Amino acid sequence: MKIFIASDHAGFAMKQDLLKYSGLKMIDLGTNGIESCDYPIFAQKLSRNVLNTKGSRGILICNTGIGMTIAANRYKGIRAALCLNEKMTELSRRHNNANVIVFGSGIIDAETALSCLQLFFNSKFESGRHRRRLNLLEVNAI
Repeated sequence: MKIFIASDHAGFAMKQDLLKYSGLKMIDLGTNGIESCDYPIFAQKLSRNVLNTKGSRGILICNTGIGMTIAANRYKGIRAALCLNEKMTELSRRHNNANVIVFGSGIIDAETALSCLQLFFNSKFESGRHRRRLNLLEVNAI
């Protein structure tokens, strides 16, 4: 499985921590520093890579996680979940089959994010009634 990661300037430090301490091999799509930049550019880059690489997943980071989540979910087939704790992370995979996890570096610490990553990559989609609901989202996507 390919794992893509991207952040804006506010998420850069957490991204560096995740790259260093997660034990996961990730493809870094930027940004490459703390200079102010526009988060939608990085959400778009990551979303396109996830959509064009079968079975891949993504990690996005900005200050609150809200902007990245909104930007990524504009792409049909992306199910980006803003996760602030382990419970949200586990359910994002089990119930929503999330393929992108989003962190707010100003909201949670790197230790929590690392714990969430383990759950994100080890939790399985339950399908069943949840598949029906995801299908409704796809039908109504524009």
